[in-house]
Amino acid sequence: QLVESGGGSVQIGGSLRLSCAGSGYTASWYCLGWFRQAPGKEREGVARISTSGATEYADSVKGRFTISRDDTNSMMYLQMNDLKPEDAAMYYCAAHRRPCWRRQPPEYALRGQGTQVTVSS
Repeated sequence: QLVESGGGSVQIGGSLRLSCAGSGYTASWYCLGWFRQAPGKEREGVARISTSGATEYADSVKGRFTISRDDTNSMMYLQMNDLKPEDAAMYYCAAHRRPCWRRQPPEYALRGQGTQVTVSS
């Protein structure tokens, strides 16, 4: 089970930190990631982190978002800085047991219920 928290409303240029608490699985065996979906748009992979800590980001968030993991506590985070209106969406955390690096977060087997991020002027 994955449960997101930390979403909310923020002004343009602001920051948010999303958290994802996992349970019922061995986190270190799983690739972890975030994807988002805005109304009327396709799901978009935002960031992912491998079991060894390698990270990858969508071009649209590079340099602004940072993904991290704490396997001891089965937690994952997404630090989002310099938020823009186009970042507004429902954000989901996701996990997939290895081998997993060929998959993108929207394809991961486990996902949470989502947390809403709103960016306003």
